[in-house]
Amino acid sequence: MVNKDIQLKGKGTVAVHGGNEPDPNYAHLTPIYASSTFYFDTAEQGMERFAGEDKTRIYSRWGNPSFKVAEQKIAALEAHGITGADGKPLQLKALLHASGQAAMATMFLSNLSAGDKVLTHYSLYGGTQELLTKVLAENNIETVITDLRDPELAAAAIKADKAIKLVHIETPANPTLQCVDLEMISGIAKQHQLLVTVDNTFATPYLQQPFRYDVDYVFHSTTKFLNGHGTAIGGVLLGKDLEKMNSRVWKWYVLLGGNSNPFDAFMLTQGMRTLELRMERHCSNAMAVAQHLDNHAAIEQVLYTGLPSHPDHTVAMKQMKHPGGMLSFEVKGGVEAGKRFINRLQICTRAVSLGTVDTLISHPASMSHAGIPKAEREKYGITDGLIRMSVGIENIEDIIADLDNALQ
Repeated sequence: MVNKDIQLKGKGTVAVHGGNEPDPNYAHLTPIYASSTFYFDTAEQGMERFAGEDKTRIYSRWGNPSFKVAEQKIAALEAHGITGADGKPLQLKALLHASGQAAMATMFLSNLSAGDKVLTHYSLYGGTQELLTKVLAENNIETVITDLRDPELAAAAIKADKAIKLVHIETPANPTLQCVDLEMISGIAKQHQLLVTVDNTFATPYLQQPFRYDVDYVFHSTTKFLNGHGTAIGGVLLGKDLEKMNSRVWKWYVLLGGNSNPFDAFMLTQGMRTLELRMERHCSNAMAVAQHLDNHAAIEQVLYTGLPSHPDHTVAMKQMKHPGGMLSFEVKGGVEAGKRFINRLQICTRAVSLGTVDTLISHPASMSHAGIPKAEREKYGITDGLIRMSVGIENIEDIIADLDNALQ
């Protein structure tokens, strides 16, 4: 067991050792604590647990030792190498949820009230956009959408509406890979005392650490790259205001009932151990695929932040270690050509979601963004012919051969 006082130098080491807790039975890996409740030796011990900040040994809706290790590992990755305002290593609190949507709901509902507004940008994940414009809207929390890549538009939107209390950023965005300058937008938001929240699912803390830019909350769908194997659904919410995270945010988390479960937490912890190795391969494969398709006669356009042709290439390279493992592209010939391409694939997997070790290909317009009206989708660059690709860790020659065969 690595001494917690040691400052680990590499994120790969953090992914393996960060957050680990010694097990009383000396298990090498954190066990699955499949218990709904935990007993107390004495009444006084029960009182101490209820009064303390560590709620992992009371009731599993409140917390669980299996959750705790996953939470601490993600917090260690997101905070790695960052110092807080006090000059000490940044401390974060993480809450493990049943899904990314649950983590996002806790994030918004614990920080917004009826009459408040959220400022965000277009080309968001479909579930995020529907949560904002349907669920929150029915609770009198409105959403203002502008192009947050333009600092003048962002500043103008904030100045024009005093009801805006929170700025939400998804970068890279799903599925167009649009990137927002975290430093710039967070700086503008902080001038007006607004909260800043970031969806870091596509990048993972290995490629991008939003807390470097003074944001307030980061969340992930842990189902994706953090788990890496498609074995469990999950989400995590991280915050740097520890007092608020341990009080108001934790209370919403508990009362909404969006907690994770011990098995999924265990699978997530094991998946994260190989995060660095997987992300390096995802990124190198994605770059090779993007460069290959960018010169392919059957492809209209490729959207990948690693290509200089992507409009947000400079921003992505400024705040990300690598461009990532996600890309989108448009097949010439529209929807029918896209359908033929998808149906002819033999190695790449036809499935929604992303971040698994195998390559996944989906059609956003009919799948992840099906709930968004067509006119709205197309305005945001999500056309009927757009294909989203989560590039896996297979040998690159096999991925490219499969794509070429399907594009013939």
